[in-house]
Amino acid sequence: MGNTEVMSKLAPQGARISVLFSAGEIATRVRELATEIVATMGPEPLVIPVLKGSFIFAADLLRALHEEGAEPDMDFISLSSYGKGTQSLGEVRILRDTEADIEGRDVLIIDDILESGRTLAFAKDLMMARRARSVRTCVLLDKPGKLAVQMKADFVGFKCADRFVVGYGMDVAHAYRQLPFVGVVES
Repeated sequence: MGNTEVMSKLAPQGARISVLFSAGEIATRVRELATEIVATMGPEPLVIPVLKGSFIFAADLLRALHEEGAEPDMDFISLSSYGKGTQSLGEVRILRDTEADIEGRDVLIIDDILESGRTLAFAKDLMMARRARSVRTCVLLDKPGKLAVQMKADFVGFKCADRFVVGYGMDVAHAYRQLPFVGVVES
């Protein structure tokens, strides 16, 4: 079954999902990011993915970091600024906090999208308040022009147009996370 057939079966009520970044493009860029991260941060960062949207990206990036000779430590944080909708609520809440000792560590926060910047800025400020030696950020997608706070990711997979994206861990109402590519739901 081809991608077009898969996409039409997955899309709701006659909608179609257009591929924005293919699985192959993502895999190539993830390997490049791993090389950049190891060159900048060294082989032993504490990697903290922001759940849920970044989980597939983070898993692939961690494997790529390993292939680059890194031995990162890992923990998770779950933050929310969206609730069940598609618009940021403007307030970031901790749903699940980290357990690792942050003090004195070089921390890499991984998120799926830099859009308003609130979630990533909140996570970065939180790690700095916990006395991390350094905090860097890595996002799969950067949507320029939508920032609500001053925030710039240190490592970016792709610049992305202002469209609502799904796949590769990202969802709409908890659907489409499993797609191996980043796509846009078309009506």
